[in-house]
Amino acid sequence: MNKHFEDARHHLKRAAETAKAGLSEEFEPVREKAQDLMNREEEEPEPGRFEEVKQELKDLQEKAEGETREAIADAREKLDDYRSQRTEQ
Repeated sequence: MNKHFEDARHHLKRAAETAKAGLSEEFEPVREKAQDLMNREEEEPEPGRFEEVKQELKDLQEKAEGETREAIADAREKLDDYRSQRTEQ
C-alpha cells in the first residue's frame, strides 16, 4: 500500500512540474514584452499602454492560478476516489 502512496505522490509532483512548465511557456511572451518595456530607459511607454500590459499580466496570472487550482482539485479528487476504492476492498 505504501508503494501506491509513493506512486500517487510521484504523479502529483510530475503534474505540478508539468503545470509549472506550461505556465512558464504561456507567460514567456508576456515576460519578454514586460522586459522590453522595462529596458526602455530613454523612451517612456504610453501611460495607457502600460496599464493595458499591466492588466494583461494580471489577467494571465489569475487565469493561471485558476487553472492550477482546478488541476490540484482534480488530482485531490482522483486521489480521494482511489483511497475510497482501496478502503472498500
